[in-house]
Amino acid sequence: HQLSGRKGSFIAVNCAAVPVSIAESFFFGHERGAFSGADRRHLGVIEQADKGTLFLDEIADLPLELQAKLLRAIQEREVIRVGQSAASPVKVDIRIVVGSHIDLVGRIEEKLFREDLYYRLREYLITLPPLRERDDDPLLLAQHFLERRDLKLVLRRDAVRLVRSYPWPGNVRELQSAVRAAAIDVDGSSIGADDLRPHLQ
Repeated sequence: HQLSGRKGSFIAVNCAAVPVSIAESFFFGHERGAFSGADRRHLGVIEQADKGTLFLDEIADLPLELQAKLLRAIQEREVIRVGQSAASPVKVDIRIVVGSHIDLVGRIEEKLFREDLYYRLREYLITLPPLRERDDDPLLLAQHFLERRDLKLVLRRDAVRLVRSYPWPGNVRELQSAVRAAAIDVDGSSIGADDLRPHLQ
């Protein structure tokens, strides 16, 4: 986003964390008096990201009704706030990036994700393979987590072998937790396989 030349903000939203009861107002905004407690105009995250980038993480958790409204906002490049006249929508210029750990094609087959929205969003697809398929990445990340915490610790050879061979079903979060926990427990200046194993059970 910083290198894109876009002048607006980068706004990241975890769709799974947005309560359904306020989701429409959260994404599209609302006008004063639109509902009880709406004492002033509120700009939704789509409008807040005008001229910028909106990252919608866990897009698979977006309710179907909101998926239809999001599709319209993307296609028409405009939003209608809750309580606003449909005759006077707000124009927006946003780039949308989405993320999902759930297979969206499977969600389409289950009728839980709109096919038209999927194909509207799927202009460029990046698939991130799990750590177990990424050769030396687990080792590089483990060292990075130690350095980022300014820990003067190194991984011994047996720990390096374990980090490379373990399948990491919890991916990066599991690796990060295991390394940090071992760093707390370790007695000395290096981490061995035995220091990591209790956290990988």
